[in-house]
Amino acid sequence: MLRLDKFLADVGVGTRSEVKKLLKQGLVTINGQTVRDSSTKVNPETDKVTFKGQELLYQEFRYYMLNKPAGCVSATKDGLSQTVIEFLKGEPTRDLFPVGRLDKDTEGLLLITNDGMLAHNLLSPKKHVDKTYIAYVNKPLDDEQLGLFKTGLDIGDETPTLPAEIDEASEQDITKNLEKASISKDIISYSAVYNVVLKEGRYHQIKRMFEHFNSTVVYLKRLSMGNLKLDSQLLPGSYRPLTLEEISSLKN
Repeated sequence: MLRLDKFLADVGVGTRSEVKKLLKQGLVTINGQTVRDSSTKVNPETDKVTFKGQELLYQEFRYYMLNKPAGCVSATKDGLSQTVIEFLKGEPTRDLFPVGRLDKDTEGLLLITNDGMLAHNLLSPKKHVDKTYIAYVNKPLDDEQLGLFKTGLDIGDETPTLPAEIDEASEQDITKNLEKASISKDIISYSAVYNVVLKEGRYHQIKRMFEHFNSTVVYLKRLSMGNLKLDSQLLPGSYRPLTLEEISSLKN
């Protein structure tokens, strides 16, 4: 059972203080009866709650996949730049947050949710959840450097990086991902493209790993996180709710 004001706030009707004012106006019903008391108890599974005649469906946790474009920040609020939360137009975003961070100029898969436990499990260093990227760089790596990439590198942190998987991207993947980039293809000048799989998420990690070999990442996109893969139909800046199968795969 939930208090009515919490129920209404969770589904995005307004803040708790705003909800109390709306209740006084007689805009909310429970099972057909107008309710003005914010402390009234609601059973989300059996009670029918309406606001201005529209039925409200309650979800404790919400999960969205965003194809993050370049130029926005992975944050809930920012005084200077657009945030990833702002792309979820029309959704109740009050308690949503991005799971982890992508750099401002990095694109691709970003999970946005209000499920703190899932976020913790996906980001915990002890879990080693795989994160797959495609990296366009201005200088190719030789076989020895690729081997070092796979054993772990000293990039200036207290400990070397965990071993990472790296291989050359196919021509099909190179073309497909560039075609859907929010950055102009004309300014992405690269000489090699790699698929990289990390089991951790350090600050600017992929960029720093390539910089270790004097190679600069000119375009970076995340393709997957755990079992969740970026929907190829999502254009940069577009999002959709996760399917039940996708949610289940992330929790297993």
